[in-house]
Amino acid sequence: MIILDFEKSIFELEAKIKELKGLNTGDLSIMEDVKRLENKRKKLLRRIYSELTPWQKVLVARHQERPHTTDYINALIDDFVPLAGDRLFGNDLAIIAGIGKFRGIAVAIIGHEKGNDTESRIKHNFGMPHPEGYRKARRVIDIADKFRLPLLTFIDTAGAYPGVGAEERGQAEAIARCIERSLQFKNPIIATIIGEGGSGGAIALAVANTVLMLEHSIYSVISPEGCASILYRNPEKAMEAADALKLTAQDLIKFKIIDDVIEEPLGGAHRDPTTMMKTVGDKLKATLLGSSGISDFKAHRNDKFINFCRNYS
Repeated sequence: MIILDFEKSIFELEAKIKELKGLNTGDLSIMEDVKRLENKRKKLLRRIYSELTPWQKVLVARHQERPHTTDYINALIDDFVPLAGDRLFGNDLAIIAGIGKFRGIAVAIIGHEKGNDTESRIKHNFGMPHPEGYRKARRVIDIADKFRLPLLTFIDTAGAYPGVGAEERGQAEAIARCIERSLQFKNPIIATIIGEGGSGGAIALAVANTVLMLEHSIYSVISPEGCASILYRNPEKAMEAADALKLTAQDLIKFKIIDDVIEEPLGGAHRDPTTMMKTVGDKLKATLLGSSGISDFKAHRNDKFINFCRNYS
């Protein structure tokens, strides 16, 4: 497992526990030591993760071993049929999209995919979509609207890809059209921020009736590094920028930018992906069932985002 700086004391305890368990002598005193160290580990995890700074939350949100969109699809969606290409240029693997069944309910799914090792991260462009990725997303939204399917989106991106080719092919226009199409969608949209939610590349998939956010995820108009480079002229001030951006789930629920925070397993989603995915599944099911009280999803969504402007203008 990748060790974050503030987790070193935890891993030292875990190494000691593993060493004692490896002795396997049946000695009661050793078993008591193991139990004592495990209790100490839980207390340490609870203390450290209850006191995370915004920058430390950025590091947790970016943790390579957090479950990604593909993991959620594999765990929660049956009979998933991936849909490829934007019918204009190509197929962008930074966006995964398709149709399947979520606990017996037919749904459309769209999400950013970062990959989980060097090879897959390069393949998925580190979760940073090109314009064709957002045009693929819009195409799937069209299909979901036609067949009256709820839409589940999973957000996990540092932002849309800022390369020259992406700009030449209309990156800003593609994102704007995706947002526009989401606002016109007649069925429920539930967005879940599972890791990073960065810039317009995130909001393109987060124009939803309900926006859920994992406890240690982040959601902001720009990355801390980008903010530090622009405002402070110094990318090394990313920690200071993270504080100023108010990008944590705890900040955003206060500002009513998101609708609910999903609790992560002790020590973060990367420590227990199976439990995390089940928890997200339960929350999505409850949210889908609860959305039956909304008579006009399109109007509800539009009013929600217009009110952001009213509340913070």
